Amino acid sequence: MKKIEFDARHALHSIAATRHIEAAAQATLPPHTLMQRAGLTVAKLALAVAPHSRRVWIACGPGNNGGDGMEAAMHLQRWGKNPVITWAGSPDRAPADALASWQRARDAGVAFAAEPPEDFDLGIDALLGIGASHAPEGEMAQWIQRLNTGSATVLSVDTPSGLQADTGVAAPSCVRAQHCLSLLTLKPGLFTRDGRDVACKVWLDDLGVKPSTLLTDKPFMPTAWLAGVPTEPAVRRHASHKGSYGDVAVVGGAPGMTGAALLAASAALCAGAGRVFVGLLDGGSLSVDTSQPELMFRPVHEIDFKAMTVMCGCGGGDAIRAELPRLLSTSQRLVIDADALNAIANDTQLQTLLRARAGRFVATVLTPHPLEAARLLGVSTEQVQADRLAAAQLLTQHFDCVVVLKGSGTVIAAPGQTPVINPSGNARLATAGTGDVLAGLIGARLAGGLPAFQGACNAVYQHGRQADCWPEDQSLSAGALARSLRSN
Repeated sequence: MKKIEFDARHALHSIAATRHIEAAAQATLPPHTLMQRAGLTVAKLALAVAPHSRRVWIACGPGNNGGDGMEAAMHLQRWGKNPVITWAGSPDRAPADALASWQRARDAGVAFAAEPPEDFDLGIDALLGIGASHAPEGEMAQWIQRLNTGSATVLSVDTPSGLQADTGVAAPSCVRAQHCLSLLTLKPGLFTRDGRDVACKVWLDDLGVKPSTLLTDKPFMPTAWLAGVPTEPAVRRHASHKGSYGDVAVVGGAPGMTGAALLAASAALCAGAGRVFVGLLDGGSLSVDTSQPELMFRPVHEIDFKAMTVMCGCGGGDAIRAELPRLLSTSQRLVIDADALNAIANDTQLQTLLRARAGRFVATVLTPHPLEAARLLGVSTEQVQADRLAAAQLLTQHFDCVVVLKGSGTVIAAPGQTPVINPSGNARLATAGTGDVLAGLIGARLAGGLPAFQGACNAVYQHGRQADCWPEDQSLSAGALARSLRSN
């Protein structure tokens, strides 16, 4: 068993893949082995996260997740705790493994009750795991409310009950745990959409089953990867110059929105781009930014996009639409954000130009938030958020390029690649301009020579990591975030 830290790459498996892995393992083991292993590791973690607890309430569902909880209760009782089980099942309907655990718990003298105890020091959520077919309701919903409103630590078994393990969508009645012990595999829903909020600290026990040692058939393969710390950029050679680190051009900043373009440019500069050019769309109000005199302002029509990495759209307004045909047709490396995405969503000719870029083997990265992704796909934001992995992959298929779908658990997808969910970042990034900073950071990584998918993954992780390391006593603003990139 190990706590999931974000300094290493982790495989994420869907419910279907997890069930394939479970079935393959069970075929080689004596009956009931996996459930017994699961119950023991749940009990061990319960002791670790709440060592001084005495009264432990184990809320057990009707399926095998409930069986895991009953196995855990037996160990806790042997170790001197006072476990109480409430079971939302019955012997005549329980799966064979769960029925065996019910009988073992009864034989061991574990207390069963019809209602949760009045007071408990630790709550164990063994209601649904990955077995949910619909949102919790009735008695189960009441138990979830009791877990969520009490003061006791809550440990969920496999996934918080009410959370969709594949998508991270939480039902209105969903356990909000302080700890979640994922069994056999890590599930993507623990790390995107609502997953980070309801699972909190995630642990993994593979129960002695190594998915990587099973057959390499598609059903056993990861659905996604949880990104780890990216490779550090190469140390800059002493015998180098600004041309060694690439040129970035930022095109955006329509009237009243120049700040967005300047934030993106600042991020690219601070992240190590050799030179940063800025083509504002506000009629040329700036010839120099005295706070950042390194930025080089040019009329957009004078910038040679073919020789640069171009970041377009931040604060672009309607004015960006006129620049997009040339940008899409000539730039070798292009990061498309914000209003540029909205313009493409509303123009089939621009969409055709975007798709044509793949045939020229040039790099393209789209960086939509959920609403922009919905516009590009012609669906609702709710549909995008209902399955973020699927939405990102669908965008990749539509436009044949790298897609960064922003949000909690940002998804990075690319043609021919298993998608990546980014684990870094926090709610302090929910402030105006941080998306512009990310776009500029991606542009700098591409200008520095990283391939588009690797550069996007690297930038998204670093962007989030800066927020994770932000001093608690200091507010985070987009400008300060961009400037903080100088230290990396």
